[in-house]
Amino acid sequence: MMKQLWRADTQQVWNELERMDVPGHRRLCRRRVLAALASPLLGAAGRVSAQSQSDSRAVKIGLSGPFSGGSAPMGLSMRNGVRLAVSELNAMGGMFGRPVALIERDDRANPALGSEIAQELIGLERVVASIGIVNTGVGLSSIDHYQRARIPIMVAVSTGTALTRKFAPPMADENFIFRVSPTSDMEAQVLSSELLRRGVRDVAILADATPYGESGKQDLEKWLAVRGIRITGIERFAIGTTDTRPQLTRLRAGKPQALLVWGIGPEMAQIARDRVALGWSVLFCGGWTFSMSNFLEGAGAAAEGTLMTQTFIQEGGLSNRNAFLLAYARLTNEERIASPMAAAQGYDGMHLLAAAMRQAGSTEGGAVRRALEDLRSPVPGVITEYIKPFSKYDHDAVSVRQMVVAVVNSGRVTYANTGDARRGLLARNKDVGSKNF
Repeated sequence: MMKQLWRADTQQVWNELERMDVPGHRRLCRRRVLAALASPLLGAAGRVSAQSQSDSRAVKIGLSGPFSGGSAPMGLSMRNGVRLAVSELNAMGGMFGRPVALIERDDRANPALGSEIAQELIGLERVVASIGIVNTGVGLSSIDHYQRARIPIMVAVSTGTALTRKFAPPMADENFIFRVSPTSDMEAQVLSSELLRRGVRDVAILADATPYGESGKQDLEKWLAVRGIRITGIERFAIGTTDTRPQLTRLRAGKPQALLVWGIGPEMAQIARDRVALGWSVLFCGGWTFSMSNFLEGAGAAAEGTLMTQTFIQEGGLSNRNAFLLAYARLTNEERIASPMAAAQGYDGMHLLAAAMRQAGSTEGGAVRRALEDLRSPVPGVITEYIKPFSKYDHDAVSVRQMVVAVVNSGRVTYANTGDARRGLLARNKDVGSKNF
């Protein structure tokens, strides 16, 4: 069905959205969807963005992430989501009658390179805002530059809890760091609650030796203690490791009921294979990165039954989700998104930035920051409809209310619980003022 829709005309696509839809779909901005699907920009987003960069009138937005290496499924999917949003904005006239141009840079998940890129985007390219940041280490090395320059950055993928808190009041009067991805703290809340519901009382933790792994480990320790779940052992592993059997053997000796893993696709695939090779049938679970294509493909059958947290699952439901999946397929010619969460968050984050600029009537950093902190109109997104997603004291657009538990079933990521599947057909708005699960 999806492949047939790639070549459908605009009205046929909209008719198909209505056929698949559930009540409430008119809340989606119809003009946005039709403009994007009809626009020639959609099929050549990268080329058109490059052309826009030479336009002196262009509104320049920085876009950085790992477009190569082990984190590439996240970075490339995020980039596609952002490109899709920009193609929609330009199809509707751009920003203040000016084209929106993406200035894209590959940080290769390297913190030092990420810092250099942030300085280049700010000082040389003169971007008015940026979006991206996939790896927590890159984020920690980059956000100071945006804060000092008073340029808003929308963190689209990284879950490192510290990123949006470093400059939050009272640490600073103004915070220019915003995020549309969940934090590892939120993930730990949801995951620990699910384990408690399943009767798990003893767990082991295996985290990578990066700032991302450290953030996840600390948040898991915190929330497992809150739930009264005992940690039987903690081990770390290096990026690029090809044998985790020594760590798994030590953790297995503690007889945990579940193994919590925090890392990215390639290494987690190695862990899954090593666990099966050892004959260890412990419950396998962890953060959202288990949905990465290089985990699913690398682990193969060893991925089956893996539990994880997600904000977005590549399944139909609300019309904005259906429209996004159809438009993404047309943009990329791919049936399966390499990192669905990253794609959806990149798309939503770009539209949140654009909404703030429209409300501010300006691209000046301080004005955009103030508008983001007090968005007066709902912003239709893929993950949710964003109603007052930010405030002066809260720069995380997502709460645990937008998160679900997912499972790998027959090689695909789907809802682990019937209740979450039903919630996937409903708009899940942020509960302003509370993030506890």
